[in-house]
Amino acid sequence: MLRRNGLLSWVLVAALCPQLAAAQVNYKSTLPDGRVVYGDKPAPGAVRVEEVKGAPSKGVSVVTPKEAATLKQREAAGVDREAGNARLRAAEQALKKAEAAQAAGKEPGEGDRIGTVSGAQRFSDAYWARQKRLAEEYEAARANYERALREANNPASGTVNPSGGTPGSASGKPPRGQ
Repeated sequence: MLRRNGLLSWVLVAALCPQLAAAQVNYKSTLPDGRVVYGDKPAPGAVRVEEVKGAPSKGVSVVTPKEAATLKQREAAGVDREAGNARLRAAEQALKKAEAAQAAGKEPGEGDRIGTVSGAQRFSDAYWARQKRLAEEYEAARANYERALREANNPASGTVNPSGGTPGSASGKPPRGQ
């Protein structure tokens, strides 16, 4: 008798389980950033909430074509943002290097001074040519940095830095402050 009651109770539980699962109400909540969250309660701050009958499969979420397109756009924007930030870091390093070279190049080296008839000294033409070249290299590096900064802060790419500067810097000015 006990064996038959045990078997009968298992059959009864097996018959009722699908009905219990089907009666369960879940919520599909769309958050402001576009993420979709499933749960037994609506997510706080959700922009849109829908009732979903039955429990969604664990580990599997239903993605609409619109959600998939949005995800691809965000992934592409993230790749573009990372590439822009890498260009900005490289431009900043090049600017710092050009600035250091310009500062080091101001110190006259051997052969940079020429004696004059009156016994004084003046800088040679090679010294002034080097100063001009270093200044041009610095200006080119600064222009490249500013272009990379504008690209990184382009609102169309979604990478506006609140400070207006480089990621990790306090201002949008080149390191030299010019």
